[in-house]
Amino acid sequence: MKRAPEHLVNLIEPIVEGLGYECVGIEYHPQPKHGLLRIYIDSANGILVDDCSKVSHQISGVLDVEDPIQGNYQLEVSSPGADRPFFYAHQFEQFIGSAVLVNLYQSIAGRKKITGVIDKVVDDIITLREVGQVFEVPFVAMSKARLVPDYLIEKGGRNGK
Repeated sequence: MKRAPEHLVNLIEPIVEGLGYECVGIEYHPQPKHGLLRIYIDSANGILVDDCSKVSHQISGVLDVEDPIQGNYQLEVSSPGADRPFFYAHQFEQFIGSAVLVNLYQSIAGRKKITGVIDKVVDDIITLREVGQVFEVPFVAMSKARLVPDYLIEKGGRNGK
């Protein structure tokens, strides 16, 4: 989860929400020559290319005026997709019973990656159930977390057993 700095989140989220979309999260990957600012949007009706274009146009205008990022960067607006990333602990709650792939900053029970089903979320602790094991993972220990579409588990992909 390469989340964007708070000043970018505070600038972008209200614009996305003002256009009627959910701002799932914002990634920022600064690079000396070609940085990347990626904004994930969603809505109850799903996301089409036109939605991404509409949000991109609005965000571009504000970023040009406010100029919060030094140097060159690429702006991407995208739906979260089937392998939706998680940016906040509360986002796990709506996917209880679904599988996630979690990368950790430091190992928990000898593991730096866990693919498991979300059992519950209490405060910022996400309980994951993997075949024969239960992991209580603090959200702050996660470097990256993504939903694992059911078909990947069924077919044995991404650590599916």
